[in-house]
Amino acid sequence: MSTSAHATSGTALGEGTVTDRLVEANQRYAADFRDPGMDARPVLKVAVVACMDARLDLHAALGLELGDCHTIRNAGGVVTDDVIRSLTISQRALGTRSVILVHHTGCGLETITEEFRMELEEEVGQRPAWAVEAFRDVDQDVRQSMQRVRTSPFLLHKDDVRGFVFDVRTGALREIEPAV
Repeated sequence: MSTSAHATSGTALGEGTVTDRLVEANQRYAADFRDPGMDARPVLKVAVVACMDARLDLHAALGLELGDCHTIRNAGGVVTDDVIRSLTISQRALGTRSVILVHHTGCGLETITEEFRMELEEEVGQRPAWAVEAFRDVDQDVRQSMQRVRTSPFLLHKDDVRGFVFDVRTGALREIEPAV
Protein backbone atom coordinates (compact mmCIF):
# COMPACT_ATOMS: atom_id res chain seq x y z
CA MET A 1 0.00 0.00 0.00
CA SER A 2 1.37 3.40 -0.90
CA THR A 3 0.39 6.61 0.82
CA SER A 4 1.67 10.15 0.64
CA ALA A 5 3.73 9.51 3.78
CA HIS A 6 5.61 6.81 1.87
CA ALA A 7 6.17 8.96 -1.21
CA THR A 8 9.80 9.83 -1.56
CA SER A 9 9.85 11.93 -4.71
CA GLY A 10 12.62 14.44 -4.28
CA THR A 11 14.08 12.68 -1.25
CA ALA A 12 15.60 9.23 -1.37
CA LEU A 13 14.53 6.92 1.40
CA GLY A 14 16.92 7.43 4.30
CA GLU A 15 17.85 10.98 3.26
CA GLY A 16 16.53 13.72 5.47
CA THR A 17 13.82 13.35 8.07
CA VAL A 18 10.13 12.66 7.69
CA THR A 19 9.60 16.32 8.48
CA ASP A 20 11.95 17.27 5.63
CA ARG A 21 9.86 15.14 3.25
CA LEU A 22 6.65 16.73 4.52
CA VAL A 23 8.06 20.23 4.04
CA GLU A 24 9.09 19.30 0.49
CA ALA A 25 5.57 17.98 -0.15
CA ASN A 26 4.17 21.27 1.10
CA GLN A 27 6.39 23.20 -1.27
CA ARG A 28 4.96 21.21 -4.20
CA TYR A 29 1.44 21.73 -2.83
CA ALA A 30 1.93 25.46 -2.34
CA ALA A 31 3.27 25.88 -5.88
CA ASP A 32 -0.16 24.91 -7.26
CA PHE A 33 -2.27 26.24 -4.37
CA ARG A 34 -5.08 28.65 -5.12
CA ASP A 35 -6.96 30.43 -2.33
CA PRO A 36 -10.35 28.69 -2.14
CA GLY A 37 -11.91 31.96 -0.99
CA MET A 38 -13.64 30.56 2.07
CA ASP A 39 -13.59 31.57 5.71
CA ALA A 40 -13.21 29.42 8.83
CA ARG A 41 -16.95 28.73 9.16
CA PRO A 42 -17.67 25.13 8.12
CA VAL A 43 -20.13 24.93 5.23
CA LEU A 44 -21.98 21.98 6.79
CA LYS A 45 -21.98 23.53 10.27
CA VAL A 46 -20.62 20.34 11.77
CA ALA A 47 -17.69 19.52 14.04
CA VAL A 48 -16.18 16.04 13.93
CA VAL A 49 -14.34 14.74 17.00
CA ALA A 50 -12.23 11.69 16.20
CA CYS A 51 -9.24 9.64 17.20
CA MET A 52 -5.85 10.66 15.85
CA ASP A 53 -5.25 7.12 14.53
CA ALA A 54 -3.49 7.31 11.16
CA ARG A 55 -5.86 4.71 9.67
CA LEU A 56 -8.82 7.11 9.80
CA ASP A 57 -9.18 9.22 6.66
CA LEU A 58 -12.16 11.14 7.99
CA HIS A 59 -12.80 13.29 4.95
CA ALA A 60 -12.91 10.27 2.64
CA ALA A 61 -14.87 8.12 5.10
CA LEU A 62 -17.52 10.79 5.63
CA GLY A 63 -17.59 12.23 2.10
CA LEU A 64 -16.31 15.60 3.27
CA GLU A 65 -14.57 18.28 1.25
CA LEU A 66 -12.29 21.11 2.28
CA GLY A 67 -14.30 23.65 4.24
CA ASP A 68 -17.15 21.30 5.17
CA CYS A 69 -16.35 20.75 8.85
CA HIS A 70 -14.16 21.42 11.83
CA THR A 71 -12.08 18.37 12.71
CA ILE A 72 -10.86 17.89 16.28
CA ARG A 73 -8.59 14.90 16.87
CA ASN A 74 -6.85 13.40 19.86
CA ALA A 75 -5.86 10.01 21.25
CA GLY A 76 -9.08 8.00 21.38
CA GLY A 77 -11.32 10.79 20.10
CA VAL A 78 -12.14 11.37 23.75
CA VAL A 79 -14.17 14.42 24.77
CA THR A 80 -11.74 16.14 27.11
CA ASP A 81 -11.81 19.69 28.49
CA ASP A 82 -9.75 20.80 25.50
CA VAL A 83 -12.24 19.21 23.08
CA ILE A 84 -15.05 21.07 24.86
CA ARG A 85 -12.98 24.26 24.45
CA SER A 86 -12.64 23.65 20.71
CA LEU A 87 -16.31 22.72 20.31
CA THR A 88 -17.36 25.82 22.24
CA ILE A 89 -15.33 28.06 19.91
CA SER A 90 -16.61 26.09 16.91
CA GLN A 91 -20.23 26.63 17.93
CA ARG A 92 -20.21 30.05 19.52
CA ALA A 93 -17.75 31.84 17.23
CA LEU A 94 -17.95 29.86 13.98
CA GLY A 95 -21.52 28.65 13.70
CA THR A 96 -21.43 24.86 13.96
CA ARG A 97 -24.59 23.17 15.17
CA SER A 98 -23.92 19.42 14.90
CA VAL A 99 -21.30 17.21 16.56
CA ILE A 100 -20.19 13.82 15.26
CA LEU A 101 -17.98 11.61 17.43
CA VAL A 102 -15.89 8.93 15.73
CA HIS A 103 -14.05 6.27 17.72
CA HIS A 104 -12.72 3.11 16.02
CA THR A 105 -12.02 -0.56 16.38
CA GLY A 106 -8.56 -1.58 17.52
CA CYS A 107 -7.85 1.68 19.34
CA GLY A 108 -4.56 1.92 21.20
CA LEU A 109 -6.36 3.33 24.25
CA GLU A 110 -7.90 -0.11 24.73
CA THR A 111 -4.42 -1.55 25.36
CA ILE A 112 -3.07 0.83 27.99
CA THR A 113 -4.27 1.90 31.43
CA GLU A 114 -4.09 4.92 33.68
CA GLU A 115 -0.89 3.29 35.03
CA PHE A 116 0.74 4.97 32.03
CA ARG A 117 0.65 8.26 33.96
CA MET A 118 2.41 6.71 36.96
CA GLU A 119 5.04 5.19 34.69
CA LEU A 120 5.64 8.64 33.22
CA GLU A 121 5.92 10.09 36.70
CA GLU A 122 8.54 7.50 37.63
CA GLU A 123 10.47 8.20 34.43
CA VAL A 124 10.44 12.00 34.36
CA GLY A 125 9.71 12.90 37.97
CA GLN A 126 6.37 14.57 37.33
CA ARG A 127 2.91 13.10 36.84
CA PRO A 128 1.00 14.53 33.89
CA ALA A 129 -2.01 16.66 34.81
CA TRP A 130 -4.04 14.98 32.07
CA ALA A 131 -5.84 11.65 32.27
CA VAL A 132 -4.98 8.92 29.78
CA GLU A 133 -8.73 8.26 29.24
CA ALA A 134 -8.04 4.59 28.51
CA PHE A 135 -11.06 2.35 28.00
CA ARG A 136 -11.97 -1.30 27.47
CA ASP A 137 -15.35 -0.91 25.73
CA VAL A 138 -15.32 1.38 22.69
CA ASP A 139 -19.13 1.58 22.52
CA GLN A 140 -19.32 2.69 26.15
CA ASP A 141 -16.59 5.26 25.58
CA VAL A 142 -18.56 6.74 22.67
CA ARG A 143 -21.61 6.95 24.97
CA GLN A 144 -19.52 8.68 27.63
CA SER A 145 -18.19 11.15 25.06
CA MET A 146 -21.71 11.90 23.80
CA GLN A 147 -22.82 12.50 27.40
CA ARG A 148 -19.93 14.89 28.02
CA VAL A 149 -20.95 16.95 24.98
CA ARG A 150 -24.65 16.88 25.88
CA THR A 151 -24.05 18.02 29.47
CA SER A 152 -21.51 20.77 28.81
CA PRO A 153 -22.86 24.14 29.93
CA PHE A 154 -20.65 25.89 27.37
CA LEU A 155 -22.16 24.37 24.24
CA LEU A 156 -25.20 25.94 22.64
CA HIS A 157 -26.25 23.12 20.30
CA LYS A 158 -26.60 19.68 21.86
CA ASP A 159 -29.63 18.28 20.03
CA ASP A 160 -27.63 16.83 17.10
CA VAL A 161 -24.81 14.90 18.80
CA ARG A 162 -24.21 11.45 17.36
CA GLY A 163 -21.53 8.87 17.99
CA PHE A 164 -20.03 6.16 15.80
CA VAL A 165 -17.42 3.42 15.77
CA PHE A 166 -15.37 3.21 12.56
CA ASP A 167 -14.30 -0.30 11.63
CA VAL A 168 -10.67 -0.06 10.52
CA ARG A 169 -10.98 -3.31 8.52
CA THR A 170 -14.15 -2.50 6.55
CA GLY A 171 -14.31 1.31 6.61
CA ALA A 172 -17.92 1.18 7.82
CA LEU A 173 -19.40 3.32 10.57
CA ARG A 174 -21.61 1.75 13.22
CA GLU A 175 -23.83 4.19 15.12
CA ILE A 176 -23.90 4.01 18.89
CA GLU A 177 -27.11 4.81 20.71
CA PRO A 178 -26.67 7.27 23.59
CA ALA A 179 -27.01 6.18 27.19
CA VAL A 180 -30.55 6.42 28.51
